[in-house]
Formats: sequence, C-alpha cells, structure tokens
Amino acid sequence: MSLEPRSREELVTFLRDLHKEFRARGHEWENNTLDDFIEALAAWVHDSPGAYRHAGEQIPPDGDWTFMARALHAATIYE
Repeated sequence: MSLEPRSREELVTFLRDLHKEFRARGHEWENNTLDDFIEALAAWVHDSPGAYRHAGEQIPPDGDWTFMARALHAATIYE
C-alpha cells in the first residue's frame, strides 16, 4: 500500500486497500473504532509538522486541506 498517492485514482486505491486491511485485521489496529480513529486522525494532523521533521522531511506546502475536509465530511452522508 503506497503512502504517497500521486493522483485521485491512487488515493482511491489507497483508501480501498486501507478498508480491506481494516476488514481483515482491524481488531489489531490501535484505533479500531470510528471514535478513536477520528481522534487519532485529528491528533496526527495537528502534530504532523513534527512527524515530518522527525522523518527529515517537510510537510507538503501545497496540500489540499479543503479537499480532504470535504471528503471526510462527505463520507458521513455519501452512499
């Protein structure tokens, strides 16, 4: 599973692979409930500059934060 999707299609593949992984081994995940997952997601996004620094990288300056917020919100109602 690539952590660096370069297109919308690759992001879709990543998300579908992540879902398959959850269905197969979600019970092993640290954050295996929606509540824990969303809290961890918010915490990681907040701390991401440090995570990138620790990895010797810079957080991408051109990340599309609006797209991700819209996608996550849309998932609450999209069928």
